[in-house]
Amino acid sequence: MALMHRAKKLPGISPSSWEHPADKAALAVLRRTGGLDEIMKMLVGGTTERAIRLLQVSSSVKVTENQFTRVKHLLDRVVDILDWPSAPAVFVSNNPFFDAGVFGVREPFIVMNSSLLRALDDDELYCVVAHEVGHIMSGHAVYKTALWMLLKFSLSALPIAGILVRPLVMALREWDRKSELSADRAALLALQSERENYNVLMKMAGGEDLSQMNVNDFFLQAWEYDNQKTLLDSVCKLLNTIDESHTFPVIRLQELRSWAASGQYQSILDGAYVKRGAETGSPGNDVKEGFDYYKSSLEQSDDPIVKAVKSVGDSLGKAAEGLRDSLKDRLKNK
Repeated sequence: MALMHRAKKLPGISPSSWEHPADKAALAVLRRTGGLDEIMKMLVGGTTERAIRLLQVSSSVKVTENQFTRVKHLLDRVVDILDWPSAPAVFVSNNPFFDAGVFGVREPFIVMNSSLLRALDDDELYCVVAHEVGHIMSGHAVYKTALWMLLKFSLSALPIAGILVRPLVMALREWDRKSELSADRAALLALQSERENYNVLMKMAGGEDLSQMNVNDFFLQAWEYDNQKTLLDSVCKLLNTIDESHTFPVIRLQELRSWAASGQYQSILDGAYVKRGAETGSPGNDVKEGFDYYKSSLEQSDDPIVKAVKSVGDSLGKAAEGLRDSLKDRLKNK
């Protein structure tokens, strides 16, 4: 029996229960960016959403009870476990790249590349479906659609258009990478087994033949990446990441393993989670939570760039404190 059938249901669960603090912080900042709502309305209006959906209807295969029934049954199970009101439409596209995505606003839908169906067994494919449903539950589809459109049209149009939207694209890409960490957690909660999620990340990195891979060695590889900490390594990591749409598999592996080992994951399985409609968070709290996460990460980091920035920050902080104390003494002596 596939593992998906053993997972316990999570009635009314809110995505805020599992969302990564860096994802929530980045999205909160984006939502507070001046003019972003207007840009979204212009880029992803009802007409645009309809056009993108029609593109899939015309060029992909829509999942139904009679088409890609394997995917349909997996989708129904995910929606049942995560207690989402309705199953989104799913389209399978003939594409060799190992990828899937969500699009839309009012009625978000999923597009899965055909290579996934060949490369993954049922539990692994279930993880991918749950990952994409997690994006939809968190409201990620509109921002992912906007980023897709900006990359497809603005940057390929006049050079000046690319220059004008580049800061927004970079901000969206930074959030987009962090959103994958949240969706990985949704996939873990939907299956409630770690190994299959790690298998997906290994196949994403090395292809579909798991007999040639070892999960323990892959974790060692993740450790190796994390421990390359010379200044040159840090610069290379930054340059390698800046234009990526997804966080690298080894980083996602570590992040997911850390959360799986945390008390938060087990508490959710035990029924202690936020219900939809009972969320108490605010953009300000999301930013603070994200700030605390980054602050903790920076304090624990051995990365030379991070240490240099922290050292400069500490020096500036001490200088500011000295200036403040000096002004206080002068005021007292007057």
